[in-house]
Amino acid sequence: MSADVTTKKMPVLFVGHGNPMITMSDNSYTRGWAELAKTLPQPKAILAISAHWYVPETRVTVIHPLPTIHDFYGFPPELFQVEYPVPGNPELAEHAADLLLPDRVDLDGAWGIDHGSWSVLRHMYPQARVPVIQLGINYNLEPGDHYRLGTKLRELRDNGVLILGSGNIVHNLAGFNWRKPGETPPAWATDFENWNRRVLTSGKAGELVDFQSTGTMAKMSVPTPDHYLPLIYAAAQADANDEVSFPVEGFDGGTMSMLAVLWTQRNAE
Repeated sequence: MSADVTTKKMPVLFVGHGNPMITMSDNSYTRGWAELAKTLPQPKAILAISAHWYVPETRVTVIHPLPTIHDFYGFPPELFQVEYPVPGNPELAEHAADLLLPDRVDLDGAWGIDHGSWSVLRHMYPQARVPVIQLGINYNLEPGDHYRLGTKLRELRDNGVLILGSGNIVHNLAGFNWRKPGETPPAWATDFENWNRRVLTSGKAGELVDFQSTGTMAKMSVPTPDHYLPLIYAAAQADANDEVSFPVEGFDGGTMSMLAVLWTQRNAE
């Protein structure tokens, strides 16, 4: 069982959520997410940064409860029937917006929880009792701007909030093999994932903002930045006392990294 609601500095988590059909079955990823939650302190709330809320300004959800958003098409009907009736937390949303000042943040009362978040959280916290707010990713900003915004949210860790980035370090749908989930990933995909692992474990997470400097492997792995930027927000929470681990690993369809990254305090009890 998870520990009691924590008053200590919370871990930070980035999860590769992958193909939304993954959430519908018992597999190594869904089991990994469920087992991971059992090792974490019970959060008071979750701030989720999902690849699937990619908008023209920075936003935060103030709606309560959060409606389940089915932001995809072409999948079986049962995926559209999934509901994750999680509470929101307008007070936390307003506090997060204040932390990001003087950057503008729009308080959004229309968006809910999209599949980038619920596809993972329904396995981590199946009872849907932990309040969630989502932070929208402003596509007009540069990677360094997202890292800077992320650092402003660090105090939330001290107040029992789990910051969750959900995307994929490697996300190339053009090369994705829908018929063969176990397809061997190409060299550029594993090379880019390994570059990220090295940066993340080096204690210099800010270097992730220069991911495009890695050339072809970045262009192939991150053809659009939406699935990569949640990692930058999560990495921006790290401090010198964090230990980095990779509790869930693998590739789906050959070109989608399912790597999860966990930051935990070395002296955490």
